[in-house]
Amino acid sequence: MNAQNDWDDVRYFLAVARQGSLSAAARQLGVNHSTVLRRIAGLEGAMGVRLFDKLPRGYVLTAAGEEMHRTALAMEETLAAASLRLSGRDAQIDGTLRVTTVDIIALHVLPRHLAAFRQRHPGIRVDVTIAEASLSLTRREADIAIRLIGQPPDTLVGRVVSGLAFAPYAAAPLAERHGDAPLSAAAWASVDESFDHTSMARWMKATIPAERIAYRVNSVAALVEGVRAGLGFGLLPCALADRMPDLRRVGPAVEDSGIKMWLLTHRDLRMMGRVRAFLDFMATALAGDRDLLEGRGGQP
Repeated sequence: MNAQNDWDDVRYFLAVARQGSLSAAARQLGVNHSTVLRRIAGLEGAMGVRLFDKLPRGYVLTAAGEEMHRTALAMEETLAAASLRLSGRDAQIDGTLRVTTVDIIALHVLPRHLAAFRQRHPGIRVDVTIAEASLSLTRREADIAIRLIGQPPDTLVGRVVSGLAFAPYAAAPLAERHGDAPLSAAAWASVDESFDHTSMARWMKATIPAERIAYRVNSVAALVEGVRAGLGFGLLPCALADRMPDLRRVGPAVEDSGIKMWLLTHRDLRMMGRVRAFLDFMATALAGDRDLLEGRGGQP
């Protein structure tokens, strides 16, 4: 085997180890089941050991397979790091730029700034992936992340461009009917338990009785639309709600939510031409939205 074939076999091995079955590994790799079986059998033959036991619950690593797994993961990490370093030398301001962020930014904050960025850099294609969970910048699942977090992981570099304010809102007719009654007396729409780690969820638990929550959803963008439809009061980002004339702010902004908007990349990509161009452009563009993002740009 040559070096390329050796690494390809290791990729097949890692896919089966991660997925626990040949069919799932085949789907991940974009090949058929028999190809995965053949590559695993070839690797086992070349090494003279059995790497997997086929059990009712799936493919399970043998003792030799566990040792091979540790080595394969180290190989993958080394190759990923080398790819990042080499990519970081690319100073050309063209090509594809992969950006990951959450739905509210992708839908309501980024589009006009992306249009202006494309006018300045028409040679760059921007691919945006909406994901609540952070995609791996180390494995090049994305080049840049725009995240709403308190503090990024140490493996990433970037800058804070703004805070993000939240306040309670209601559809205008619902707000008028509610009048001056306490917020805790209203029906509420809220995010579900997948947001339990966020300041939004902490505020809701501390402020609104659980029995007053009439609607829950796992997307802030969907929550905004639910509140606009009159499903209940909701704690919403001011940057979105203050620009919607059919919503009314019904209480003060949450003080010091701790959430910041970060522009992030992997340290080995920060000098790549298109990454640098995007980070510099968006830092300036989003700074111009700071009053809106921090709740000072719309309703009192």
